[in-house]
Amino acid sequence: MRTPFICGNWKMHKTTKEAEAFAREILKLIPDSLEREVAIAPPFTALPTLALLLKGSPINLAAQNVHDKLQGAFTGEISAPMLVDIGCSYVIVGHSERRSYFGETDEWVNRKVKAVIACGMRPILCVGETLEEREKGLTFSTIGRQLKEGLQDVNIGDNWQIVIAYEPVWAIGTGQTATPSQAEEVQSFIRQELGNMLGRKVAEETRILYGGSVTPGNIAGLMAEEDIDGALVGGASLKVEDFISIITYKEKG
Repeated sequence: MRTPFICGNWKMHKTTKEAEAFAREILKLIPDSLEREVAIAPPFTALPTLALLLKGSPINLAAQNVHDKLQGAFTGEISAPMLVDIGCSYVIVGHSERRSYFGETDEWVNRKVKAVIACGMRPILCVGETLEEREKGLTFSTIGRQLKEGLQDVNIGDNWQIVIAYEPVWAIGTGQTATPSQAEEVQSFIRQELGNMLGRKVAEETRILYGGSVTPGNIAGLMAEEDIDGALVGGASLKVEDFISIITYKEKG
């Protein structure tokens, strides 16, 4: 059985002081018996502070990005060993904003996935189509390519921990959300592709998140779908009351 996973991606929001205040509030409200996994991905500047606050809590620490090299003369970059040292468990890799604004290619994303795994952390590999690709009927070919190239030569091993996040680019920060059935159609395809690439067992064990304007109002409907195992939450993860509502959503049925 796949444990539901909710990860808040703060992007370029919150100072360290604001992040600390948020973490203290969320820790007061999160249930002790929550049968779901939770993570927060703050800006790099807040990682050390939150690592101390969240240690031993139900909330994991995630990073929003990483360099593919483990060390070297790469001014302004952060390596996977540095993130391990801080206390990160997860790293978001290949987010659409990284692909779009910073030119990250599938091959580059693949190197990052391998770096994260090599250092004992778990990548959250993001895939998704733009509005133009969707309108041209290229959704499945685009996502299939991102999966194949992003996971190329990645060792399955005995402890497969990669998480996939489907983020329809046309729904990120726009207020538009894929309907549960639209999201399920793509997430089911992702699971089928993983099965073709890596085998049925790995596909069934892999958690596939949905990310695209997730809110307290739509989380339960999304999570009712068979192949939606959690959410990569953007704007709604910035407010304590919204994020706690998403974390504690009530299952339908």
